[in-house]
Amino acid sequence: MIYSLVLLFGVFVSAISQVLLKKAAMKKYDRPIDEYLNPQVIFAYVLFFGTTFFSILAYRGIPLSLGPVLEATSYLYITVFGVLIFGEKINRKKMFALMLIVAGICVSSLGTG
Repeated sequence: MIYSLVLLFGVFVSAISQVLLKKAAMKKYDRPIDEYLNPQVIFAYVLFFGTTFFSILAYRGIPLSLGPVLEATSYLYITVFGVLIFGEKINRKKMFALMLIVAGICVSSLGTG
């Protein structure tokens, strides 16, 4: 159980780093190199690197078949962040897709227990 939580935490942190990268991409920079060498982008990539560590640690204790199921939760995190932070709208297609993802997570997790 603890390894599953470690992987879920890593996926959540990865979603946060994606939000940081998107916010950095929305800014205007004087030089093209500043798009890549600014504190926000560097921190986001450090977070990505850290999530790799969490994934390696988590796969020591969870079945290999459960990993992609837990990593699919990132779509939920990103959607929530998109709505709350960027004011994105959820249309019917997106809602249907999210319901399919949640159903897939539920079905897959039943098979790995």
